[in-house]
Amino acid sequence: MFLTCMETVTKELVSWMRGHESSVFSISVHASGRYAITTSSDTAQLWDLDTFQRKRKLNILQSVGIQKVFFLPLSNTIVSCFKDNSVFAWECDTLSCKYQLPAPPESSSVLYKVFAVTRDGRILAAGGKSNHLHLWCLEAKQLFRIIQMPTKVRAIRHLEFLPDSFDAGSNQVLGVLSQDGIMRFVNIQTCKLLVEIGSLDEGISSSVISPHGRYIASIMENGSLNIYSVQALTQEINKPPPPLVKVIEDLPKSKLNSGGLKMKVTSGRVQRPAKSRENKIQARILKQDLTGNFENKENEVSDGLNKKRLQILLKGYGEYPTKYRMFIWRSLLQLPENHTAFSSLVDKGVHVAFLNLQKKYPIKSRKLLRVLQRTLSALAHWSAIFSDTPYLPLLAFPFVKLFQNNQLICFEVVATLIINWCQHWFEYFPNPPINILSMIENVLAFHDKELLQHFIDHDITSQLYAWPLLETVFSEVLTREEWLKLFDNVFSNHPSFLLMTVVAYNTCSRAPLLNCSLRDDFEYFFHHRNNLDISVVIREVYHLMDTTPTDIHPNGKLDAFVALTKGQYPVFNQYPKFIVDYQTQERERIRNDELDFLRERQMVEDMQAEVDQQRVEDEAWYQKQELLRKAEETRREMLLQEEEKMVQQRQRLASVKRELRAKEMHLQDATRRRFLKLQQDQREMELRRLNDEIERKNLIRNQEAVAKEMREDADTYRRKVDLEEHMFHKLIEAGQTQNQKTQKLIEENLAEAEQACLNADWRIQALHKQRCDDLQRNACYREVAKLLRENRRKETEVLNAMVGEGAKKWEEAKEKDFHLKSEKKASALSDASRKWFLEKELDDALEHAEHPYNTVPRCQSGQAASSYVPRTSQLKDSSEVDSSTHISLNQRRVQWDTMEQDLMERVRNLRQRLTAQARNRRRTPHLLAT
Repeated sequence: MFLTCMETVTKELVSWMRGHESSVFSISVHASGRYAITTSSDTAQLWDLDTFQRKRKLNILQSVGIQKVFFLPLSNTIVSCFKDNSVFAWECDTLSCKYQLPAPPESSSVLYKVFAVTRDGRILAAGGKSNHLHLWCLEAKQLFRIIQMPTKVRAIRHLEFLPDSFDAGSNQVLGVLSQDGIMRFVNIQTCKLLVEIGSLDEGISSSVISPHGRYIASIMENGSLNIYSVQALTQEINKPPPPLVKVIEDLPKSKLNSGGLKMKVTSGRVQRPAKSRENKIQARILKQDLTGNFENKENEVSDGLNKKRLQILLKGYGEYPTKYRMFIWRSLLQLPENHTAFSSLVDKGVHVAFLNLQKKYPIKSRKLLRVLQRTLSALAHWSAIFSDTPYLPLLAFPFVKLFQNNQLICFEVVATLIINWCQHWFEYFPNPPINILSMIENVLAFHDKELLQHFIDHDITSQLYAWPLLETVFSEVLTREEWLKLFDNVFSNHPSFLLMTVVAYNTCSRAPLLNCSLRDDFEYFFHHRNNLDISVVIREVYHLMDTTPTDIHPNGKLDAFVALTKGQYPVFNQYPKFIVDYQTQERERIRNDELDFLRERQMVEDMQAEVDQQRVEDEAWYQKQELLRKAEETRREMLLQEEEKMVQQRQRLASVKRELRAKEMHLQDATRRRFLKLQQDQREMELRRLNDEIERKNLIRNQEAVAKEMREDADTYRRKVDLEEHMFHKLIEAGQTQNQKTQKLIEENLAEAEQACLNADWRIQALHKQRCDDLQRNACYREVAKLLRENRRKETEVLNAMVGEGAKKWEEAKEKDFHLKSEKKASALSDASRKWFLEKELDDALEHAEHPYNTVPRCQSGQAASSYVPRTSQLKDSSEVDSSTHISLNQRRVQWDTMEQDLMERVRNLRQRLTAQARNRRRTPHLLAT
């Protein structure tokens, strides 16, 4: 959500103000017009209207909520009302909490929804969904009255006090708009119902009262807009207060006055506006008469104040009460308050002479500047001379600042001041009023010749010691309170009082003035505040008014006070019209000449602008071409530099490549050497294995040499055993060959994997370049050392395995030796048995040869016994037998088969033992494969 600030005269947008997230339902402006408070359901924000910037923000809990936040009139206090019926008062400048109103009594608990404050900021009225009204005294901070509305009022929708021109802001009449659409006006002191507007058939939706309390504008529920005249509704609301000074006069006049001051409180029928269409039309026709009657009553009020009595009170107290000062001024000046005439002047807009007022008078407050501009424009539209009066802003500014919230009063006060206290000021226009200054100089010469002579000696004229005070109406040399005190006396006396004030100001300041000798000092003195008591000056003015001779007294040369006329303002022509007309004509001619000159200058400027534009374009084109040329040269230089950089990079890349090639070759050489070393170690291992095999074979040969005799005895048996052992060795060698091939394949794969790792390491080293070079070499060294350690470990394991295998072989050899010895014993026993058998058989053969028929049974039994004779013994013994022996071939076959079965059994036993030894070798953890 955002707020817009518009200029009412020019209807232009001044500023945007953002900050609210929800809709704004309340706007309150400070009495000075500088600050404003905007309120939404969740927050309230304080704005500076001079800069249109947010100054502070009030954040609350969502469970509480805001009802309304507003400024108290004529005060620097902010009142915040929340949905929980809590009411706080805050200081506007520091935003510190001043006080909190206590909770209302439980007997009359009202959930506050609407609020209203009197113009003096002393009484706060609050209402809500009830027929009770709470009146709070903000000075005492307590609830002092509860007003109960009629029973048909169930909820209050709007509250507003009715302004009164004569109650000094302590408003007594409160307008109450209830849920039935009827607005009732109640006197909060007497609690009397004065008047009602609206009806059940034609209810009021919303209503607002004019600042002066003359009219009430209401939006009806049917969409129409009704405007009510307060004077037409009642005669009891805007009655003037009784005079401050009461005079005892003759009996008839006394009766007359007493009859005029009586106030009748009627408790009968409440006055209501008529509903018929004819009566409405009649009310419109009578509107002007009613207004005229009301203005006549204001004149009566003004005439009712005794000016002489006011002067006596003023001389006694020195000033009027602040509370009643504006009312007394309006009564003394008899302001007509011509709204229509003033509106016609304002509607003409800002005068051309004051369009650039802010350049000459830079006022910080935009509102004050607008009011000053509007007032000066109205004066210029009223009389043409004021558009050319250079000191008019200085003259009107203090009144504009004082009445900035009521521009009508401000205009009429300034106009009254010009007509009465500025008489004959414009006769020598555009020069200062020489006649008025001469009057002041004559009075000064009569009362203080020494001071006047001092002025003459230093060439100081009345235009320096009198005119600056008059054209600024003492606003430059007095403070606000002093200025108000002075004009209490000025407005209460003859117009010549202002001129006498100039003389009194000089005579009361004669001591510092006599000490001044430079013109700049005099100028400074009459344009700045000085240490001077204004009460002394005012007493001196009254003394001068009484003691000045009649022939030089300004009283005889100035007219008496004349008030502004009602309805329309008087014509102001107290100036040399021909001079003003001539100046106007000259100004118009000059303006026309200026317009022609401006048009011609504009044409020349346009042509010059075109020429300049063309020249700028040409220069821009040349500059662009130059920039392009420089850019091209820069690009060429950059290209050359880039080429040089590329050459250098290529050189560096070539050197890096050379280094990488050298490193690669070094790594390849190291890998090759490592691979050769591995091959050499493998060959050495193979050689050692072959040596072991050779040694084993030598041992076998030794064993064969030792058993040479045995082989000779069992040649057939040994061939068979050798054949089986040869086959078994081939099987073992085939396994070893397969293990060697597998080992070689693993080593080759390991070499290829190592080569792949080296290639990957080389690629990584090429990417990391010099940063990883040292790390790579370290890794290579560590890897080589690791491989060497691994090789040494493996060699150690192989040697340990070989040592273990040798020990096992020696144990096996011992077992075989033991077995050999056993076999030898068995063989010896067998030889002995066989020898005994052969000897027996030989004996039997010899016996058979000698007795062939008697030995048949023995031969059969010998055949059975000879089946257990070993083959070698049989062969050996057979050689000793004579070839002519008659042993049958069947017996020999039986003996050979028996020997063959015995040999096969021994071969099976030997094979089982070798198989067990082979299993033991396989249990060794992959020695050959490694």
